[in-house]
Amino acid sequence: MSPVLDTMWSTILLISVCGLVQGQVRVDPLVSTKGGLIRGLRSDQGYSKFLGVPYAVVDKDNPFGPAVPHPGFDNVFEAYESNACLQVENDAVIGTIDCLTLDIYVPSNANSHNRLPVMVWIHGGAFVTGSASAFGTPEPLLSNDVIVVAINYRLGIYGFMCLDIPEVPGNQGLKDQVLALRWINENIEAFGGNAKQITAFGESAGGISVNLHLLSLYESLFQKVIIQSGPAVSPWAIVESNTTVPLTLAAALEFNTDDIHEALDYLASIDPHTLTQLAFDLEISSFVGTEIPLIYACIEKDIEGVEHFITEDPVNIDSAKVRNTLIIIGNNDNEMPFLYEKAGADFFSNYNFDLVSLTFDFGDNLEDALSTVKHFYIGDENASENLKDDITDFASDFLFNHPTQRMAERFLDIGAKTVYRYIFSYSGGRNYLKISRNLTSTGATHADELGYLFESDILSEDITPEDQLMIDRITTLWTNFVKYGDPTPSTSELLPVKWEPITKTSQPYLSLDSDLTLEGRPFQHRMSFWDVFYRLYRDQQKWLQGLRN
Repeated sequence: MSPVLDTMWSTILLISVCGLVQGQVRVDPLVSTKGGLIRGLRSDQGYSKFLGVPYAVVDKDNPFGPAVPHPGFDNVFEAYESNACLQVENDAVIGTIDCLTLDIYVPSNANSHNRLPVMVWIHGGAFVTGSASAFGTPEPLLSNDVIVVAINYRLGIYGFMCLDIPEVPGNQGLKDQVLALRWINENIEAFGGNAKQITAFGESAGGISVNLHLLSLYESLFQKVIIQSGPAVSPWAIVESNTTVPLTLAAALEFNTDDIHEALDYLASIDPHTLTQLAFDLEISSFVGTEIPLIYACIEKDIEGVEHFITEDPVNIDSAKVRNTLIIIGNNDNEMPFLYEKAGADFFSNYNFDLVSLTFDFGDNLEDALSTVKHFYIGDENASENLKDDITDFASDFLFNHPTQRMAERFLDIGAKTVYRYIFSYSGGRNYLKISRNLTSTGATHADELGYLFESDILSEDITPEDQLMIDRITTLWTNFVKYGDPTPSTSELLPVKWEPITKTSQPYLSLDSDLTLEGRPFQHRMSFWDVFYRLYRDQQKWLQGLRN
């Protein structure tokens, strides 16, 4: 193929008949990748976007198992439309089984002579919802001269059945992400990207994904990571394998069998939309109150001849990748109102703090352990809606704050050279989840920072000066880290504080609020309680019991 097709900006430019913009002919880009030609769109904001670019193919005979790399294109692929993987949204099934695609956003100055760093976005949604475009488009990041690639990966029963058999070993959705990262490494230079400057970033389940990639058995496919509200040692990060799922689904369709393989063969013949709705209705791939879905990331059984993602508890993994990767990790200051704020009075009056049983098997010590936690957060009071804020603090601490601390410390123990911590606490007019769910809690709840990294239809087009300052600050911090490995290579009026990494003796964190400040250990009093609690009940931690077994 002619060398003139090597990159997007020194290549063939296709003059589209889409129309005129301010008197100029609209020009849409055509890129030559290793798999063939891909035609994108020029956005009204001046950047180019390539939507729904396929990187892998689902095996129709075993749609619950591993995918394979996409074979490429015989004709020009028109990358005009983003898609989503199968899920239930607003009581209806959306998406397609043929969803293993990328959305690629490229600033106009990216070319073979000016290769830009690459940010790979992995969306959240508890591994059962979400898509590459679910939180909007990354214009705020693109203005800082980075390419952004967003991944679609299989969700729910198609991405996360963990059955301990070679055909469906588990973590298929995470392995989809691996195939996506490999595609990006092999092809991003065609878009003007730098394959040696790739940063993986994600929030919630996307943050867990990024964290697990650092610990996985696969090769290193990035140089830096940003983990937002997704520490892999959180009690909600990993679930045990559940071999009953295909049998339950088949039985609900009146196909009764005790053989997993028979059930899978039958389920593969069922319309994917029908099966996705059924799994949701049976509460297999849906949230029930504050419960984690049955379908989730898991620790895989070590099966000979199978390419695994992880086969050990993240707490116990010593990964060489950690030693060679720069890390930002953090969370929001008031995570759990996204699930707790609108819970009813009965929820709080019956609250017994048994979330801790996700991590611990207390045995005969159960009553004493729960009493210790309850007393620390609400004293001798009975749980009630009046104590909603204290109970929410407990859940935020146990599921996000302390796991983030433990994960950051674990990175240092493994040998990470640079780990930055942050707490996002800004409450403005673009706090994503507070707006989408009409929440009134203080500070920043889960996913609220995404409104300052992405443009979304749910956000007002009128941006206050205060919100614009936060957009400018967080996008500059993130992209400085992407470019230089240091979020504050120098201080300025925009970034007046030098963000220092943590060490084994010091835990500074950047407070992202109306003012940027570098603070000491976050939530120190509450984190000290959990430090002591984990030491006191060390032998009751489930991961240690797993080692004994």
